[in-house]
Amino acid sequence: MSVAGGTALAPRRARTRDADELRALAEAGAAELAGAEGSEASAHAVVAWVARHFDAELAAVACSMADAVLPHLVAQSLPGVDVLFLDTGYHFAETHETREAVAAGLDVRLVDVRPAQTVGEQDAEFGVELFARDPGLCCQRRKVEPLRAALAGYELWFTGVRRDEAPTRTGTPLVAWDERNGLVKVNPLAAWTFEELSDYAGAFGVPVNPLLGRGYPSIGCEPCTKPVAAGDDPRSGRWAGLAKTECGLHG
Repeated sequence: MSVAGGTALAPRRARTRDADELRALAEAGAAELAGAEGSEASAHAVVAWVARHFDAELAAVACSMADAVLPHLVAQSLPGVDVLFLDTGYHFAETHETREAVAAGLDVRLVDVRPAQTVGEQDAEFGVELFARDPGLCCQRRKVEPLRAALAGYELWFTGVRRDEAPTRTGTPLVAWDERNGLVKVNPLAAWTFEELSDYAGAFGVPVNPLLGRGYPSIGCEPCTKPVAAGDDPRSGRWAGLAKTECGLHG
């Protein structure tokens, strides 16, 4: 199914808890899953915690289609969970192929989240290649705003953010309250390395974007993503040459 930016996706059930209740639950979960020093909960334990406290129909998984490890992991405990794919209009063909594999092979409900404007409509209003002139505005219109609309009504969302991806992500918690979007944010893979991600994908036959094996450890929109040299910051190929390191989805 698809939802256009500016149009809130209606989860299959209405929220049963208000923001204060969800914030308190996020704080309790963060404390519980952090454990004692050196005993942080595993990714499976994090998802199991979510399954104990949230209905699958009120949870969503954000997936860029670099790989399907997170949707696969979550679906083991929350079968049929919604997987939100931000279809910006600028993705690589390989990313769309991975999306098709996820929709066909995993026990999830794939939701294509699209901006309010097509690329052509955006070009007509702002001029062609807005991403080159004002990448922050382009990301805001094609990623941040559509996702915010799509998340309305859910109680929780999962992301695949990992601490080893960039210096800006080293403090990523397992569970937190997402004030901007008004729901609980869960990052089960926060402590994983790229090698652990690859090992999981291989062990379970999880769909993986072919670009990962071609020097693209972080995959976004095609015009704004370049291959990365071995040993370099995995996200250095995103908005290369620009004073930008994040699209704005995670702060």
